[in-house]
Amino acid sequence: MEKTTEKIEKSFNRRDHLANERTFLAWIRTNLGIMAFGFVVEKFSFFIAEIGAFLGKSGLPESRSTLQGYSSIFGISLVGIGAMLCILAFLKFKKTEKEIDQDTYQSSTLLYTLLTVFVFLIGVFLMIYLLSSRI
Repeated sequence: MEKTTEKIEKSFNRRDHLANERTFLAWIRTNLGIMAFGFVVEKFSFFIAEIGAFLGKSGLPESRSTLQGYSSIFGISLVGIGAMLCILAFLKFKKTEKEIDQDTYQSSTLLYTLLTVFVFLIGVFLMIYLLSSRI
């Protein structure tokens, strides 16, 4: 009877570790998406500047070139923040792994709150950027 209980506990422990790994990989995919989006934003700014130069427009209006500067900074920032969130996701994964082994797991919302606020701020910035680029 004791072996059966031990076998069931190990099975639950394995399932918890596998769920933790799936969650970690989901965080990595999310962060790769953020970094890819940052890369696209930054390269799109470069692409617009190159098209302008190719078409013979020596300079863009001041507001347009300022917006392109902001999009370049924004794109690079997205890549950096995505990379930083990968590190945070790994630390969270290792912490959860240890807590599962010690049977002391406590849910934490810090990483979820950071990502939620960050994605919200990206949306606000993009709305401002897109509205100001129409003017």
